[in-house]
Amino acid sequence: MKSLYKFRFYLTCLIVSLYILSCKDFVEIDPPNSRVIGSTVFENDRLATSAIEGVYHRMFDSGNFAGGGQWSVTTVAGLSADEFEVNPFSSSLQEFYRCDIDPSNPANLALWSSAYSTIYMVNAVMEGLKSSSVITPETKKQLEGEARFVRAFSYFYLVNLFGDVPLIITTDYRVNAKALQVSPDDIYQAIINDLEHSRQLLDDTYRNSERTHPNRLVASALLARVYLYRQEWSRAADLATELIGSTDTYSLAEDINDVFLANSSEAIWQIAPTNVGNTNEGNMFILTSSPVSSPWNPVYLKEELVSGFDNHDKRLLHWIGTFESNGTTFYYPFKYKIRLSSGQPTEYATVLRFAEQYLIRSEARARMGDIPGALADLNLIRNRSGLENYTGNSEQELLAAILKERRKEFFSEWGHRWLDFKRLSLANDLLSPDKEGWRTTDVLYPIPQRELDKAPTLNQNSGY
Repeated sequence: MKSLYKFRFYLTCLIVSLYILSCKDFVEIDPPNSRVIGSTVFENDRLATSAIEGVYHRMFDSGNFAGGGQWSVTTVAGLSADEFEVNPFSSSLQEFYRCDIDPSNPANLALWSSAYSTIYMVNAVMEGLKSSSVITPETKKQLEGEARFVRAFSYFYLVNLFGDVPLIITTDYRVNAKALQVSPDDIYQAIINDLEHSRQLLDDTYRNSERTHPNRLVASALLARVYLYRQEWSRAADLATELIGSTDTYSLAEDINDVFLANSSEAIWQIAPTNVGNTNEGNMFILTSSPVSSPWNPVYLKEELVSGFDNHDKRLLHWIGTFESNGTTFYYPFKYKIRLSSGQPTEYATVLRFAEQYLIRSEARARMGDIPGALADLNLIRNRSGLENYTGNSEQELLAAILKERRKEFFSEWGHRWLDFKRLSLANDLLSPDKEGWRTTDVLYPIPQRELDKAPTLNQNSGY
């Protein structure tokens, strides 16, 4: 019986994945075999749950978008900002480093396509749940809440990286073929709607006790970030406060080497490795040869970033590694300590973590004039890293200190630095001196050329 269940679990994941892999364009999706979806994937609670598990597995396995590989948000957005250097042989990544991206860039296409593939998968799950008459109400609520969160998460990155994008909320190929780009305001409203629904559908516990399955607080954490980006300071602060008050579930790890461990106290949401014992981030970032010639580990940290840390900052001492080659020292992210392993994973890719909530609330409080409250939150993060309290009381100086702390806390994580540049309108001032040929339109990535060729309803972003 156990082997039969495992077979059906992997069959379910395969069915869902094949829907995606067979779709050459998100608006050119073949009519799904709804009879197969309804009778196989959603014929009981366990198989319905397997369908959403297939989404998480696919997010990791693809290596793109949320996968932590060379063509992931973490890598390309880190290159676009001021975090990474890249070797000259990685032409597709060089374009992100220069902020001069050709619409035919394969990494750009992979980013877009894998995000929309994730969206299509969760749309399929939601439609399957809605049409099924045998799934229990409790399972329906749980899985719909998870699916809505993943869809909101995917759109958060699409709208921040590409600007006007199509809002795809169905698997109906006839509807998707006519999809038009909508404004960031409309995308954000859809994100907020999905996250609010998730908060209503989910409770505060983690399914299977693994922090790889969104719960209500996970949705709250992303919503706090959304409101910060939307400059709705009070809402951002209130949601961050909700997370910070959840002391039975979350806490700042006293030892920063524990932050990225599986199910750490600081993890709000993680993606577990599948079929390997290491994260894609660890595999790609940890250097074992010179990155200037390696096709496998082509990126490394900018010296300017490393020099910005105080010498006794624990993040410098424990989160940054060094590799010596021919008299040159290369620095790399060492937040994940395992490069390759076939054993049981001890590290999970950490997507949302508790420290961000303090810095969200610190910034929101500063914007609302609560300087003492903002300082208290900022200094918790500084103190954990072995730094003394920041004592400035000018709002502008404090905001600059928060931005500096965000850079040191979230380097090589999920494009935080690039998105901070964009939301705070700092990209032109901070990047134009170092990015030859920088144009103001470079803050958005181009719509992939393949998508434009296949979907005449799409319009290219300005500057491309």
